[in-house]
Formats: sequence, C-alpha cells, structure tokens
Amino acid sequence: MAMHWNAEMLLGCSTLFLLLLGGARACGWVTVDSPTILLGSTVTASCTIQSNRCGGLEGEEIQITWRLNSESMSGSQHKSVEGADVSNLTISHFNQTRAKLWCFVVGNGTPQRIGMAEIHAGYPPSKPENLTCMMNLSENSLTCRWDPGLDGHLPARVALKSSKSRGQCEVSQEANPDCIPQAGQNYCTIPRRFLQLYQKMDIWVSVQNALGTAESEHLCIDPMDVAKLDPPVLKSIQSVPFQTDCVSVAWEVAPTSSHIEQQCELRYRTHEDPGWTLVPNIVSPNLKTHHCGFLFGTEHRFQMRCRRVTAMGYWSEWSPGWNFTTHEKAPAGKLDVWWKMTPVDSGKTAEVQLLWKALKRNEMNGRILGYWVSLNPRQRNVELAAVCNTTEMQCNFSVLAGVRRVYLAAYNSAGESAATEVIFLEKKGQPLAGIHTSPCDEHSLWVHWEAPRATATGYVLEWRQTALPGPARSSGSWQLERNRSATKALIRENIEPFQLYNISVYPLYADAVGLPLHTAAYSKEKAPSCAPKFRLKSVSKSHAELSWDPVPIEMQNGFITNYTIFWASTAGDELRAVVNSSFTTFTVRGLLPSTMYKVHIMASTAAGSTNSTTLTLVTPVLDEKEIQYLLPFFGLVCVVLVVLFVCFQKNRRVKNQFWPSVPDPANSSLGKWVPADLQQETLQTASAREPGLVTISDITVLEKGAEKKAPLWGKKDPVPAAAGSFPGLPKSYIHPSSSGLPSGSRAPGEARPGSYVNSAGAVQYAKVVAEGYRGQQQHVPSPLYIRSDSTQPLLSESTPSPKPYENLWFHGAPQAGLHCQSAQEDAAFLEEPLIDFPLLQGLKIDGAEDLHDFQRF
Repeated sequence: MAMHWNAEMLLGCSTLFLLLLGGARACGWVTVDSPTILLGSTVTASCTIQSNRCGGLEGEEIQITWRLNSESMSGSQHKSVEGADVSNLTISHFNQTRAKLWCFVVGNGTPQRIGMAEIHAGYPPSKPENLTCMMNLSENSLTCRWDPGLDGHLPARVALKSSKSRGQCEVSQEANPDCIPQAGQNYCTIPRRFLQLYQKMDIWVSVQNALGTAESEHLCIDPMDVAKLDPPVLKSIQSVPFQTDCVSVAWEVAPTSSHIEQQCELRYRTHEDPGWTLVPNIVSPNLKTHHCGFLFGTEHRFQMRCRRVTAMGYWSEWSPGWNFTTHEKAPAGKLDVWWKMTPVDSGKTAEVQLLWKALKRNEMNGRILGYWVSLNPRQRNVELAAVCNTTEMQCNFSVLAGVRRVYLAAYNSAGESAATEVIFLEKKGQPLAGIHTSPCDEHSLWVHWEAPRATATGYVLEWRQTALPGPARSSGSWQLERNRSATKALIRENIEPFQLYNISVYPLYADAVGLPLHTAAYSKEKAPSCAPKFRLKSVSKSHAELSWDPVPIEMQNGFITNYTIFWASTAGDELRAVVNSSFTTFTVRGLLPSTMYKVHIMASTAAGSTNSTTLTLVTPVLDEKEIQYLLPFFGLVCVVLVVLFVCFQKNRRVKNQFWPSVPDPANSSLGKWVPADLQQETLQTASAREPGLVTISDITVLEKGAEKKAPLWGKKDPVPAAAGSFPGLPKSYIHPSSSGLPSGSRAPGEARPGSYVNSAGAVQYAKVVAEGYRGQQQHVPSPLYIRSDSTQPLLSESTPSPKPYENLWFHGAPQAGLHCQSAQEDAAFLEEPLIDFPLLQGLKIDGAEDLHDFQRF
C-alpha cells in the first residue's frame, strides 16, 4: 500500500514538472549544445524569448543578458524568422567543473529570469591500476583492491566485474553480477557463492562517466592462489644439547589451512637488535626446524608466518611472539683496558686507576657477573689473590713502585675469560702530528689525527665534558682504537649537543705511551643561552670604559666567535663595534657631553647570537681633570664673594680703611657750637652783599688767654669765662702768603708771629663759600665755611695753597696803597664768617697791631 502511494506521488510530481516546463518554454527557454563537456573546451548556448507569450513584454523592446553563476556575460542578440528574440552565447574556455548558466530578459528596466541550464565539465575516466585480489579463508571471500587514477570531476559508475573461464581466461563461461563498491571506496568483496575455487577466474574493474569508459587490466587467477592463510602458533623452543649455539623450534598450523601445504619463515632478535634476523624457506612436514648461530645466554624473541607452498599466495600474519634465552658459556676475548697511575708516598707506591670496556655481545656468552684484577695470572689449584673484584668498569688500587703489570678477567655463571695482561708503560713517546674534530650528528663526533713518525700499535681517545662538576668531570670517557693504521675514530659515548668537550688522543707504542694532543669540540652549536652583563668602569664626557665577564662555558652552547657592542643616544643612530671573543673590556669613544646613552652587548657563535640587557649611562659635562681645575677656581671665587659680601656688610668700616671719611662741617655739632660767654651777645650781621667765593690766604694763630682753660666740646664751661676772652683752640697753622696774593697780604720777606710753613705732616683744610649751612633758613645768603679734619699729607715743597683757599680777611695791615678802602667794608666782610661759623666767635686774636681793622663785637 505504501509503495503504491509513493508511485502515485512520483507520477504527480513528474506531471507538474512537465507542465511548468511547457509553460516556461511558451515564454522563453535556454538550450546548450551539450550539458557535459570536456574541461577547457568551448560551450555554446542560446536563449529564445517569445515576447508575445510573456506577460508585460508585448510590443516592448527587450534585451537579453546572461549570467554564469555570479558572473555577468553578454551574447549576440537577433530576431528569428518566427519573430522571437534569440541571444547566442559562446564561452571559449570553460574552466569550471560545474556551473549554472542563466538567461535574463530586461523589459521596463527590470531584469527577469527566463531559463537556466546546468553544465558539467571534466575528463574521461582514468584507467584503474594495480588490481590485486586476496582470498580470505576465514570468511571464504575474495577482496580486490585497485588504484582509481586521476579524478575525472564527473559522476562515474565503478564496477568490479568477474566471470568464470577456462584455461588462461581465453574463454569466458559465465559472468558474475557486478560488485559495486561504496562511494569513495577502492575495493570490493566477491562472496563465496560467486567464486570458482581451484579454477581460473577473469576479474577486472570498469569505470564509466558521461565522457567515456575505462577498464583495468584483466586479472586471471585461481582464488586459492591468492589465499591468505591464518598465522601458525609456536609450540616449543629449546636448545640443542650438543650444539650449544643452536635451537629447535616446533609449531602448529591454523585449523583453516591444515589441508594446505605451506612454506614458512622464522624471525628472531634480541632486545638490543635494531631489526629482525630472518630464517626463510622452512618447509617441514613434521612442523619442526633447527637453526644455529644464536648468542649464548641471551634472550631472543621468535615469530613465524606461512603461505601456500606454490609461492603465489599471501603470507599470513606473524604468529604471537615467543621469548627464549639460550644457555650460557664462559666469556671469550680480551678486554679493552686503559689506566692512570699517580706516584704517592715519595714514589714508594702508586695509585692506579684501571679502566676497561665491556666485552662485545658475541664475546659475553651470557650475563657478566663481575671482573677481577690480580697481580698474578690465575694458576691451577691456587687460590686467586685479587686486588679488586667488582661489577663496575673501573677499579682503584695501590701497588708498589716496581709493579709494572696486572691481570684482568671477566666471569659469568659458566666460567671466566682468559686473563688480559695490562702493562704500565711510561708516557714519554712521540705525540701525534696534528688533531682536529668534526661533528657527525648531535650525539657523536669524528676525531681526525695525523699519525706520528714512529709506528703506533693503537690509539686511546679520552674526552670529558668541561661544564660538569669536579668528580664527574675528572672521570670522563675513553675509547681504544686497535687499528694501527687508523687516522680517525667516531666517539659516541656521553656526547650531548651544545656541550663543550675536551678531547685527547694518546698514541700507543710497543714500549711506551705517547704524549697526548688535545683539542675541544661541540657536536652541535646554537646561540648562547645568555650574554655578558656590562659593568661601567669609568665614564667621561667623550668616552666610557665598559667591562664584562666571559659567558660561562655551560651557557655558551658553542664557541664564542666575537662580541658586538651597540650604543646609541636617545636622539642618535645606533653604532656598533665588533671585538674578539678574548676581549673583556671596551672603550666607547666619540660620546657627547651630558648625553644619555643605552648600551648592550651581543655574544655570537657560529649558530646564532644573544643580546644582553641594556645599560643606561649619562656622560658628565666635565672631565675629572677639568673638575680638579675648576674646583679651586670656584673655591677662590666663593672666597672672594664672601669677602665682598662681608665688605659690603661692613661698608663703613672698610670704606674708612681705604677712603678716610671727610666730615661735613655743615652737619657737625662743632659747626653749630657757640661758647657760653658769647651766647648772650648780640651779633650784628653785616649788610647783605653779593655772595661769592671767600678766599683764605692766611690763618693767624689766636691763642687763648693764659688765665682760662679750653672748654670741653659739646659741654658748657664749668668755670664762667672772663669778659673779653675766647675759648681755647688747637694749635693753628699759618701759611705765608705768596707774592701773588691780593692786597692786604704780608710781604714775602716779612716775618709773622707763629707762622708755619707746609710740610709733609697732617694739616687742616678750610674752604669758605658764600652759601648758608645745609638746611639753614635765611633771607640773605651768607658765605659758608667748610672745615676738614683730613690727615692727607701735604706736598713737601713750599708751594703756597691755591688762591681759592687763601683767607683774605686774616691778612695783616694793608699796604699803603690799599689802605684807602673803607673800614666798614672790612668789618662787614669779617663779620659774616664769624656769624656763620660760631667757633670763630670764641677765638682770641693776638697781634692786634696787625689787625687794627678787625672789630670786636
């Protein structure tokens, strides 16, 4: 019922599709010359539009466009005989395996999809290759596999075809149904019912797509010839008693293949073997075999497989493994020995370190239980006196200075090896002519040397890792090269990449050991693990001295070839310098003062480089020598500044030291002081006269009355002064008038009482000007008398004072020709200084005979 319903649904859908297709063709349709083409060939398509059958396009001018997937294309458009619009499109090189070609019509400015054609492109199917078949007896089926070849990019039908035949497949009798593999599979299995056992069958693969058909080579086989047997099972393995290196192996075949004559293979190996040892062509009806050449006292693993004896079938899988250990035998061969001797106790004894290598595998003949060292070889029925019995590969013991040989042997459960004689030869022979190394891989090194002139019997190579701590470093590794003609050796033991090894080679002679020759090597290098750290030793304004410690050996990872120093200012380009790996200091020159620089170092090997951290330094403005010169200068400047500061703070005192103070009489208390006996007197002021410069030509000494003491300055006289007397004055000075003086002065040759001539002593100066005192309020200007107490020494010659300092009103009696002037004028002239300078009012004038025109108030 369900199947009937599905058929009706399929018929309805098909009818609807045809109706839709017919309606579409009524308006327009797309046709292509072939929907499946060869990839890269030409495609031709046409689109036909009947506008009278398309709604909305009647009478309209239409335009047909194309689109291949999403790519717009244009073709040639024309009118057909029936009046339809036709557009033809040609694609010359179609390079897509699958594409949709659409036709659009543009009417009223809006494109409308009219039709579509799907195009497939590819290649014809490739010929299948390497067809093989295998009969599985457990499943009784034949499985064939093949190589499909290149992809044709087109849907294809693949079938495994077979037929029964006669002879060598010249005539096919009956064709079997095709075996169709699942999608993506390149094999197919033919069941037992379609197989013809022990007779030939013709088998091939056929592939077909839209562009063609391809077939593989025909395979003519008997299914039993390609049968794969089930693996056998090992039954027992044991040693042959009389042949100690042989074993006997017995097995059983699988039940499914017990009726088939088989050919087998046996394989075995030890745990140390990289591969298997194969024993082929084992054909035994009794299912047993013997084989010799096995190692004594060694565990082996055995496996077996079988196939049809015709040698045309497939090998079975390997049987499950069987472990078997052969019986032991006494060790054979001699040990490789090396030694080191150190004299002690003032040469009376010696410490010996004896080193040896393990026996080869084919010489051990079992598991080595230990080694013994003796000063004498073993003798029958004599107990061995061993100085060392150990399971290690070395022995340390002491011997007397005269001992020159010892004996070494290895032993296992079956016996001991022949003793190896060790002779302690002196190390004084010729050394090698040269030595160098080259890496083989990460864990081995080739050591090459030049043979010495003397004939060597062998060579001993020593090497040790330099980065190991003390005890491990001192032990090292060694190797004996017995070939006397050898010039190189490969060392493998304890070789690691990125580690430095010191290698020594000793030549061996019949009567001595040669002196060693040394070298250093890496099996593989890389960039250093770290770079040196900078230390700043000194810096100046133009250069900086840097130092660093070498990279530790364990961090070098190779030979340091050089160091590169980089430095750059914050605003400048980076500069660099390369130095040898032996350098530990470097001076950077050409720096600018007061500038910040960043410096780092890069350590390099042949395999890479590593940068250090950055050191920042700032250059000073001045060098140390300049600072040494400038410090005293600035110190001196500071002292001067301090002195000047103190001087300005003590300005008056210092000024008086260099420039004595000249008191201003107008502001002195003496200038305003009036004696007590004259304070009651009324001074008559002379009539006003035109102010002018008062010239002093003479000073007359006026002595105080003998009966009266001089009053104290600034105080009143405790004793009232007598009438008509003057206060006392200091000793006065008289300067004789010169010949050029004005009238009223004394003649040059005329003597004057109490006269005094200028000398280098201290004098007093006086100047009278016709002005009032500072701050004095008066209506009539009066001459000003200024007095100085300066102690400036005068010139030693008798040059008279300049005329402006001459005192004209202290002259003596006028000459005859000049006495005609009015006495009142003189009196008025003399009254003004007395009024302006009250000190003069207390003077007692002597020599009245010469001052008969002087009036007393």
